[in-house]
Amino acid sequence: MNDFYENLSAIVTGGASGIGLATARLLRERGARVAVIDANVEALTKAEASLNDSRIIFIQADLAQPEEAERAVAQAAQTFGSLNAVVNSAGIQRYGAAEQTSLELWHEVMDVNLTAAFLISRAAIPHLRRSGGGSIVNVGSVQSTTAQRGAVAYVTSKHAILGLTRAMAVDHAHEKIRVNCVCPGTVDTPMFRWTASLDSSPESVVKACEEMHPIGRIARPEEIAEVIAFLLTDAASFVTGTAIDVDGGLLAVIGGSPKTQ
Repeated sequence: MNDFYENLSAIVTGGASGIGLATARLLRERGARVAVIDANVEALTKAEASLNDSRIIFIQADLAQPEEAERAVAQAAQTFGSLNAVVNSAGIQRYGAAEQTSLELWHEVMDVNLTAAFLISRAAIPHLRRSGGGSIVNVGSVQSTTAQRGAVAYVTSKHAILGLTRAMAVDHAHEKIRVNCVCPGTVDTPMFRWTASLDSSPESVVKACEEMHPIGRIARPEEIAEVIAFLLTDAASFVTGTAIDVDGGLLAVIGGSPKTQ
């Protein structure tokens, strides 16, 4: 399996923190070449310090801008000589029901959570084709198929990323380009900690989220990274166009069911 990773040239967006950073670290440890792309300069600088390695490059880019996405992909492909993997992990969380969601906020969420994944994938697909195929993994959410209250833009963006996944999978299967979506439950990332901080009692939010998941805790970013890494390998060669829930049993629960123990 490590021989596979040693031939892997991957892009990881949102790679400076959270699930993206954990994925970049895991791929590096297994021998892959990784282009870590992120818009946040400060986070990117910290990631570079922690992942200092000749097989990793760091690119600052606003991926919602077509020219920036194309530049980042071109830089990665030129540095590595080829590309055969993309992980679209960049994402933000914002809140508000429809009436409380400004058009500005709507566009902000769609730009980061959806448009960036589309633009990076669009720019990368010709490189994957030249490599004889490859894998794209989009990071969705349990909210790619369900919804929480008061997060209309986020929920819509995560439903759309699953649609993008399926559409690209169908369009490019004949080119040996696989596209899948990983849908995590609650993960202990900086984005989650920011969300919890919006409450007057952040620790109560953490505790409530832990209790929501039948497994009794929230996920570590590294646990999501393991599933992403699997989908990039030939071990997943017959897996495309699907959503894989990595949610500690969250979606297996019927809401409102009584506790029996």
